[in-house]
Amino acid sequence: MPKTIQDIKDFIELSKSATECRIKRKRDAVKIKLRTKNTLYVLKIEPNEAEEVIKKIKCQIIEM
Repeated sequence: MPKTIQDIKDFIELSKSATECRIKRKRDAVKIKLRTKNTLYVLKIEPNEAEEVIKKIKCQIIEM
C-alpha cells in the first residue's frame, strides 16, 4: 500500500532517497508519487502549488 503524506517539506526530504518521481495531473489535483526502495509515497496537492514542489524534487521526474 502506498503511504499518503500531507507535509510538503517531508515529501521533498524523501525525494532525496527516491529512485523516481511520477506526476499525474488531473483537473482538480496533482498526484506526485515517489518510489523509494521499499515504499511508494503519494502527495496530492492543488495544481497551483504543484509547480513549486516539482522544482524542488531531487530525483528523476516522469510525467504521466
